[in-house]
Amino acid sequence: MLRRKPTRLELKLDDIEEFESIRKDLETRKKQKEDVEVVGGSDGEGAIGLSIDPKNREQMINDRIGYKPQPKPNNRSSQFGSFEF
Repeated sequence: MLRRKPTRLELKLDDIEEFESIRKDLETRKKQKEDVEVVGGSDGEGAIGLSIDPKNREQMINDRIGYKPQPKPNNRSSQFGSFEF
């Protein structure tokens, strides 16, 4: 493999201006997102997951992701199959 000297990169005024504009755009998007979350939290929609007891919260999450847990049987034959003691 041939070794070459490092390439010199120069920072231009256009690059700085582009960076600043992108940064400002990202900051405005972030502020808008925070404002939407604050407004959503004040009307009760955002805080609904915090005020519900853990069982209902778990059920709500399971419904949202499509998980339907099966009840666990409590007898020994279902736990260990057909083994005899």
